[in-house]
Amino acid sequence: MTQQDFGVDQIAAAAEHGRICALAADCQRDLQKCAARYPELLPGSPFDPRFFSTVSLANAFGSPWLPADRLRIANRTCLWISGADWMVDYLATSRDEIQAIVRGCLAVAHGAPADTPLSRFLADLRDDLRDDPASAPAFAVLEPVWREELERYLSAEAREWDWKKGSSRPDVEEYLENSDNFGTSLVNVWHWIFTSSPGSLAHLDELRAASRKVGHVLRLLNDLASAERDLKWGDINILTLGPGRADVTARIAELMAECRTLIRPLKDSCHQEAVYLERQLGYSTGFYGITDYWGEV
Repeated sequence: MTQQDFGVDQIAAAAEHGRICALAADCQRDLQKCAARYPELLPGSPFDPRFFSTVSLANAFGSPWLPADRLRIANRTCLWISGADWMVDYLATSRDEIQAIVRGCLAVAHGAPADTPLSRFLADLRDDLRDDPASAPAFAVLEPVWREELERYLSAEAREWDWKKGSSRPDVEEYLENSDNFGTSLVNVWHWIFTSSPGSLAHLDELRAASRKVGHVLRLLNDLASAERDLKWGDINILTLGPGRADVTARIAELMAECRTLIRPLKDSCHQEAVYLERQLGYSTGFYGITDYWGEV
C-alpha cells in the first residue's frame, strides 16, 4: 500500500468492496445450483466451492453496478466454458471426440436438439437469452453474433488441441491470435447482449475488437499463473513456446497499452461496457498475480 492509498477513505472503500463481495456471494449460489443440473459435465474435483467463488467474484467486480440476476449469463457462460475446456483439455483422447464436441455444440446453436450435458447447458444459456424480456429483443437481432463468438471459441479450442497433440507448435503470435479459446470475448459479448442498452450494442463491433485484445492480456496473465498446472495437464503455455517470464511480462505491458487505446474512445459511446473492460484487466492482473480458477483434480 502506498502513501497515496492511505489518503483514501478506507471505510468507504472497504464498504464498497464488501458490497461487491456480497453480490458475488449471491452469484455463487446461482452458479452452484446451475452446476448441480449438469453433474456429469461439472464434477466436484476441479469444480469445487472455491471455483464457484472465484468466478463469481470476477464477474461481480467486473460489473458491480448490476444485480446478481443480471450477472447470471456472464457467470453461467464462464461455467459452460470451463466445462467445455475440461472435456477438451482433460477428457478427450482423440480428434474424433473433439470434432464431435464442436459439431454437437454448433448444431445446437443452429436449433438442433441437445443430446449431451455440454450441449444441453449451451441450449439452456441460449434459451435464457432468447426468453428473458430484457435481452430477447437484442438476441433476436444479434443471434448470428452469438453463434459467431461460439464458433470462434470452439474452433480455437480444437486448434489448440491439435497443437498439443501434434508434432508442430505455434509461434508466439499464432498462440496469441488463438486466444479466443480462453473465452474472454465469448463471455463478454454474451454478457453485453444480455445487459447492454441498444445504444451501446450499436458499437458492438468496436467493443468486440477491444474485448479480443483484452483476451490476449488475460491469456498471458493466466499462463503465468498456471504454468505448473499446464505442465501437469500437458497443456500448451506461452512459457513452453520460448519466451521467459520477463519477456511475457513485457508483452503484457505492451498489450495493456493497446487495450487502453482501443477502450478510451468507447467511453463516449458505451461508457459502462468500456469501464467493464478496464475493470476486467485490473481485476485479472491482481487475481492472476496470486492464483488461478481451477480446483484440484
